[in-house]
Amino acid sequence: MYKGMNQTAAQHLLSSMLPYDSMGGMGLYEQTKPSLMYRVPRVIPDQKGRFESDELFRRLSRESEVRYVGFRDRPMEERQMRFAAGCREGHAEIAIVATGTNFQLVFGPGTWGFSSDANRDCDFDKEPGKVHIKSRFILNGVCAKWRGWIDLDRLDGVGCVEFDEEAARIEDVYRREQVERFNQRLREFEEDQRAYRNHHVAAAVERQSQSEHNPDLVDARKKMDLSAGHAPH
Repeated sequence: MYKGMNQTAAQHLLSSMLPYDSMGGMGLYEQTKPSLMYRVPRVIPDQKGRFESDELFRRLSRESEVRYVGFRDRPMEERQMRFAAGCREGHAEIAIVATGTNFQLVFGPGTWGFSSDANRDCDFDKEPGKVHIKSRFILNGVCAKWRGWIDLDRLDGVGCVEFDEEAARIEDVYRREQVERFNQRLREFEEDQRAYRNHHVAAAVERQSQSEHNPDLVDARKKMDLSAGHAPH
């Protein structure tokens, strides 16, 4: 998140973060099931390479000061209670102080569809007066996680973004399977199209052959030729 990032850019960044799933839509006037609708994979093929080379991730990977930004219009004591309650429910909204850009952190068991230790993702016992948080997400096609701590009284702390090896492996398997399923549907679609064309060509040839051997059609064609001044075939 770049220093001086404006609100529009910050919203674009947040919109590219995927805590979890989004579904594609269908056209209003589809008459048949869209067998070749392609859903873009959630992750890119070389996630680690992108994380290590992209300037955005290099900035995010540095430890920096963060603050809890939920319920900013409420008294401090109420905000402290709401922050602690939100952490126990598995969510917290924080901002990186240097940029003012928000992260909506989501954590806890089942967040990613595989086993997760809730105490490890949100730990109130590791250090007195602080909560240690780990939140997984997908940003710009890369599996990442925010790791850090926040003081329960001051509601500020320190954290950074890391590459999530475990989630990256799982998501890459899903990506490969998704691409292979689409390629298989594409092959089946092309085979169906060929069969459809071959069937109609064969039917047209059959109709042509039948018309040439049907006496009534032959006589009618001769009469039409004579009336038009053409020599009969």
